[in-house]
Amino acid sequence: MASKECADIAVIGLAVMGQNLILNMNDHGFVVCAFNRTIDKVEKFLANEAKGTMIVGATSLEDMVSKLKLPRKIMLLVKAGAAVDSFINKLMPLLSPGDIVIDGGNSEYRDSNRRMRALKEIGLLFVGSGVSGGEDGARYGPSLMPGGAPEAWAHIKTIFQSIAAKAEGEPCCDWVGEEGAGHFVKMVHNGIEYGDMQLICEAYHLMKTTLNMNPQEMSQVFEEWNKGELDSFLIEITRDILAFKDDEGKYLLNQIQDTAGQKGTGKWTAISALEFGIPVTLIGESVFARCLSALKEERVLASTELKGPTSSQYTGDKSEFIEHIRKALYASKIISYAQGFMLMREAAKEFKWHLNYGSIALMWRGGCIIRSRFLGNIKDAFVKNANLKNLLLDDFFMKEIQDCQDSWRKVVATAATLGVPTPAFSTALAFYDGYRSSILPANLIQAQRDYFGAHTYELLASPGTFHHTNWTGHGGNVSSSTYQA
Repeated sequence: MASKECADIAVIGLAVMGQNLILNMNDHGFVVCAFNRTIDKVEKFLANEAKGTMIVGATSLEDMVSKLKLPRKIMLLVKAGAAVDSFINKLMPLLSPGDIVIDGGNSEYRDSNRRMRALKEIGLLFVGSGVSGGEDGARYGPSLMPGGAPEAWAHIKTIFQSIAAKAEGEPCCDWVGEEGAGHFVKMVHNGIEYGDMQLICEAYHLMKTTLNMNPQEMSQVFEEWNKGELDSFLIEITRDILAFKDDEGKYLLNQIQDTAGQKGTGKWTAISALEFGIPVTLIGESVFARCLSALKEERVLASTELKGPTSSQYTGDKSEFIEHIRKALYASKIISYAQGFMLMREAAKEFKWHLNYGSIALMWRGGCIIRSRFLGNIKDAFVKNANLKNLLLDDFFMKEIQDCQDSWRKVVATAATLGVPTPAFSTALAFYDGYRSSILPANLIQAQRDYFGAHTYELLASPGTFHHTNWTGHGGNVSSSTYQA
């Protein structure tokens, strides 16, 4: 019989992620108290997966709290939203000042902001932690992104960094920042994941459609790509997916419906980008690409009615075009990450979070879905210059883009000519060209807004001073108050 106050941490929620994290903690020498809303799940877990371990169970929240060492540390791995609030409300009267509540679910960062403030009022410490890596990561080493009450970090650091994935010997876990910073960084991670997946899909679609390559040939291409700059988890699994055959010896990928689902985190990133006014265009296009894929019936009908180019076949050198696609994928990936870090920088400014961008890149270096060699270069860029405004302005990435851009432009132009959609490749290139332009046509937008709504404009000679012109001669000289749009 386990003694009271024996557990280092409690975990609430025994779905696969909860069970695997508990087993991971146990492997690293921590005593974990497991609890689930349905108690029989606790009993089954203790009798099966947790049999012979140091893991203890609890029959109620009160029982769970009584088994925890001070300060008590409780991690929630339950469905985001109402379930998290419900458990927090039940825990509040059972805990003491200084105790720590950790939300390890996929929560919306503004909820984490709110929860931290509410718990702070009664002396409790809240942590909202992103957890990435799926079931396997949870069991053997996830990427962890904790944020919230800074005082909590010293108490959970050893547990979190012990169970996290390791990259070059360093844990893929560090303190992110205040309030909902951990969940914000996880949200951006998931948005970048959407972008990486869409870019890979566009590379696959170009090879399949314009070069008539079969899955095995494409698998071999991804095998080669995974040996260079594109070395990553997603490139690796794409190689495996392409080569996979069913029991009848047929390529399984060719039998899968071409409609993609989503759980909403990519959409959250795109919405946040709009809220903060940051052009995270590639993630936005990746979300819209999934939305378009869902219109299967309409697309099938449109395919019989709407005409495109007479041929979608590339007639040039096959090997050369594959290399162009690789470089377009790499350059577009750089743009996606640059945009993601722009969004995090703006949120940090808005909420007064102190984010360490090099540390965030390291957290993503292993354990998570977007883990890749490339993230080491991002870490190096921010170590070299902690105040770097944009990844594109780092010498390494500047050179990489320069080396890739001729191929990138050829791929986007060829895809447009052959009628093959490449929304992520295309928007990445458009962003790059827009970002490097000292002059954009927004002066005409200023004039248009002033013409139809008297919204005023600024002159190059006097920025910050607003003017209104009576463009028609009968519109009057009174302007509306200025606003950002």
